[in-house]
Amino acid sequence: MTNFDNIGALSMRVPDGAFIALPAEYSWVSASFARALIVRGVRDLHVLCVPIGGITVDMLIGAGCVNTIEAAAVSLGEAGLAPRFTDAVQSGSIRIKDSTCPAIHAGLQAAEKGVPFMPLGGLIGSDIEANREDWRVVPDPMDAGNGPIALVSALKPDFTIFHSPKADRHGNVWIGKRRELVVMAHAAKETLVTVEEIVDEDFLADEATASGTLGNLYVSAIAEVKNGAWPSVLHGVYEADREEIATYAYEAKTAEGFQAFMDRALTHTRLVAAE
Repeated sequence: MTNFDNIGALSMRVPDGAFIALPAEYSWVSASFARALIVRGVRDLHVLCVPIGGITVDMLIGAGCVNTIEAAAVSLGEAGLAPRFTDAVQSGSIRIKDSTCPAIHAGLQAAEKGVPFMPLGGLIGSDIEANREDWRVVPDPMDAGNGPIALVSALKPDFTIFHSPKADRHGNVWIGKRRELVVMAHAAKETLVTVEEIVDEDFLADEATASGTLGNLYVSAIAEVKNGAWPSVLHGVYEADREEIATYAYEAKTAEGFQAFMDRALTHTRLVAAE
């Protein structure tokens, strides 16, 4: 059964050292959940970006919450480099597991299907493949010429975390066309979701909404949080706050600037988490 909590209680489910999967900013990342983790002072997270990270991941790194990042990229897009990620890479303060978009999706699909790996081509011979000790390149048993194929290890997060415009009273969550969220939820041990609102409907009972719904079987807990994806986009509800992201990109170039920005950004989160 899906639990309904506040954001503070929801964040308490994630312990130090957890392996968490976060969607890309365009796929409804829960910035509010990340801020709650920062307020708690969570440490040593292994963050899987599916497949890339943005301002939310950069904030977690800057706040000292992250030990390992597994991603195809971490960037602020039009606002430029992710400053705290860049600094952490250059200083060696976090562990980087470099990957590609197809490899990350393949690893999650392997976990979803309950198999230890997924075969994948395209990255063989690359520096990424050469530096991933958890992957293997073997002769392809389906190729008469025995050409090589890469075996990408399954990715099994402890938690998948994302934001959505709405959930229903039964714990079903609307995801629309973002099918990667389904795979992430299937692969993870638990899925924790923040939503703009909880509505008195049954999404799975209506043909118009059922195909765009993540069923409650895969949802562990939900918290209602207004503007939970801000400053990132929540399609159909609000656009990304480009001015806020640009301000962050400028201020977070230094550790002192990052701290000043976060002191402002976390004030509301601390109040909500205390309710």
